[in-house]
Amino acid sequence: MKKKSINDRSKYGYLFISPFFIAFIFLGLYPVLFTFSLSLQKWDGLAPETFVGLANFKRLLTDRIFYLSIWNTLRIWIISYIPQILAALLLSAIFTMYSVKGMKMFRAVYYLPNLVTAASVGLLFNLLFNGNKSVVNNILQALQIPGAPFDFFNDPVFTSGLTSYIQWWMWFGYTTILVMAGITTIDRNLFEAAQIDGASKGQTYRKITLPLIKPTIVYITITSIIGGMQLFDVPSTMSDGTGEPDKAILTVSMYLYNQGFKNHNYGYSAAISVGLFAVIGLMSILSLKAMKRKGEDRNG
Repeated sequence: MKKKSINDRSKYGYLFISPFFIAFIFLGLYPVLFTFSLSLQKWDGLAPETFVGLANFKRLLTDRIFYLSIWNTLRIWIISYIPQILAALLLSAIFTMYSVKGMKMFRAVYYLPNLVTAASVGLLFNLLFNGNKSVVNNILQALQIPGAPFDFFNDPVFTSGLTSYIQWWMWFGYTTILVMAGITTIDRNLFEAAQIDGASKGQTYRKITLPLIKPTIVYITITSIIGGMQLFDVPSTMSDGTGEPDKAILTVSMYLYNQGFKNHNYGYSAAISVGLFAVIGLMSILSLKAMKRKGEDRNG
């Protein structure tokens, strides 16, 4: 009787986990399947869908703007990620190897930009640099800098570089905290043994810390790829969704949005999202394999 009562109650476990699966099916799985289905159709959001097969993907393979948006997104991500991970490794080394007064305060300050919404940051830098009467131009004119005011947002190199800088500024604190969290999982006896053997702090960090936090760095890299390739808020608010000048900050997500919600070409927009999914997957796999190969070479 008791055994039967326990079996009867065990079914309530499914009731407790059902909200997750219901939410996943309707908010996760269904949108993904619908996107794949929509990529095979032509639809403007009003008229009935028209099945076009692979026509949207054929167009995608010859779309110059799509390739340009991929290049822009990759360039912005690479230029922001490399200094981001280097700054995180440097700061984590300083904070873990030396006794820094106010370390908790520094970590909070570094993390603070990550708490501000990306759209707000984009609008902030728009106010700082966009137009002859922008804050920066007013300061430069007050200092009587030759050539001021400058048309900052008419320079593709400056606009792209500023976007990368904003991404670095927003995320390097978060990356630093993740790296430090990875370092705290290392057995302290290894550091003590290295110190007894006469290893310097720099040698300990290079020979012990870096190899042992490789899983953390792999995780940071892959999540950064996923987030970076979906970059939308900052370049969109800085350029009013156009990606100008010269489409220098037109990212894949912005191009996808413009095709879907401005041009009302939802089928082609869905095809772009599938293409973006393929690019992110390929980059993540290549990054994972490259880091594994590097670790094997080092061990060998």
